[in-house]
Amino acid sequence: MTTAASFHIGYTQYLGPSGEPAQPLPAFARDPAALIPLYRAMVLTRAFDTKAVALQRTGKLGTFASSVGQEAIGVGVASAMQSGDVLFPSYRDHAAQLLRGVTMTESLLYWGGDERGSDFSVPRDDFPNCVPIGTQVCHAAGAAYAFLLRHEPRVAVAIFGDGGTSKGDFYEAMNMAGVWQAPLVLVVNNNQWAISVPRSHQSAAQTLAQKAIAAGIDGLQVDGNDVIAVHHVVHAALAKARRGDGPTLIEALSYRLGDHTTADDATRYRDSEVLGKQWEYEPLLRLRTYLMRMNVWDKAQDEQLGRACLAQVEQAVDAYLAVPQPDTSAMFDHLYETLPLPMREQLAMAQRFAPPTGNRHG
Repeated sequence: MTTAASFHIGYTQYLGPSGEPAQPLPAFARDPAALIPLYRAMVLTRAFDTKAVALQRTGKLGTFASSVGQEAIGVGVASAMQSGDVLFPSYRDHAAQLLRGVTMTESLLYWGGDERGSDFSVPRDDFPNCVPIGTQVCHAAGAAYAFLLRHEPRVAVAIFGDGGTSKGDFYEAMNMAGVWQAPLVLVVNNNQWAISVPRSHQSAAQTLAQKAIAAGIDGLQVDGNDVIAVHHVVHAALAKARRGDGPTLIEALSYRLGDHTTADDATRYRDSEVLGKQWEYEPLLRLRTYLMRMNVWDKAQDEQLGRACLAQVEQAVDAYLAVPQPDTSAMFDHLYETLPLPMREQLAMAQRFAPPTGNRHG
């Protein structure tokens, strides 16, 4: 018997868990000071995330999906993208969205149940949060094909969780993108949990990156807690797609340090000792340690940044709470020219039980 095919999955890491270089850094990261904007973006995301959870707990926000511990993936992806590229996020990708120009107030409006939060003022072409698992991969593949047909130097970038790689949407979209050689970059946030289902119960594949092989495209792994590595591999994949060399699947290895959402209680299915150990690998600590070791960052600067981020978040929260809530009938607008009888009955019921109009202070 001869070998019909073989494959290799590469793994990229530049900063180890203790903030030490694992190999020579890529060109963009050789000046340590150039990494400070990435660190600032991760700290701001963490501050926003913490406040959003608090707002949900006090009834001022709907169910929220925390990104704590996964900030390097969103920041690494978004920092590598060009403004004309298009992001197709999941519901946990506010790190990427904020860096792309989505405001914190817009994000809070979305999580508060107000669709006006998806009307982004800056990244107008970026897609809104995708709650159905993996379906944004289909949207991204379609957009990438449109870019190809129009000869536009743009790339579609989809971020989704490890659970999304078990969906038919993922396989079908990736397969067609491979056939078309479309300018598409797929980023799997492998945070080890699909709600309460561990990675080991989702797939027998040694890696999730190797699922790219069946579609005839490149697949690779990256340390998702190393923002330098994420930025580097995504930047390379974007350049590859832009020059017409097809899609790439990137599996970013991380860990979900929080609950799946604020509607979840991960203590029911997750080992507390494993969770405690995973905090040693989180991305903010890793990059901060490196920057301090390189003498471009210190404790005073870090405390000042923390205060500045908190103030920025509080300002966004105040703006969010001051926005008048939409009229209950808004959810029925733009559905039909004339509402059918069952929906007219639902509208009447919704209006009967609607809360008083006003701001969101309750």
